[in-house]
Amino acid sequence: QVQLVESGGGLVQAGGSLRLSCEATGIIFRIYDVSWYRQAPGKQRELVAFISDGGATQYAESVRGRFTATRDNRKDTGYLEMISLKPEDTAVYYCNANYSTSNLWGQGTQVTVSS
Repeated sequence: QVQLVESGGGLVQAGGSLRLSCEATGIIFRIYDVSWYRQAPGKQRELVAFISDGGATQYAESVRGRFTATRDNRKDTGYLEMISLKPEDTAVYYCNANYSTSNLWGQGTQVTVSS
């Protein structure tokens, strides 16, 4: 079955850390670029991090220096390490895997940062 399964969200205090995981099944994960998006209530979905199939990364200005995208192609899994979390990071986080015309989304995981 072709899918992305996310895990790792939760409730954390401001200044805390979380690591999100995005496990792929049914695809050749190593050839896919992986992106992380988030959507807060009442706001549009925004791109926060990107990691290419080769491991190059890009980040939104709002998370640069605090979020790190990595991948383990042996485990078919992408990760988003988040430190120094702020209340404004509260959102549903989605992973996306893209290669050519193949575009997959995870189910989303809630991250809530309390002040």
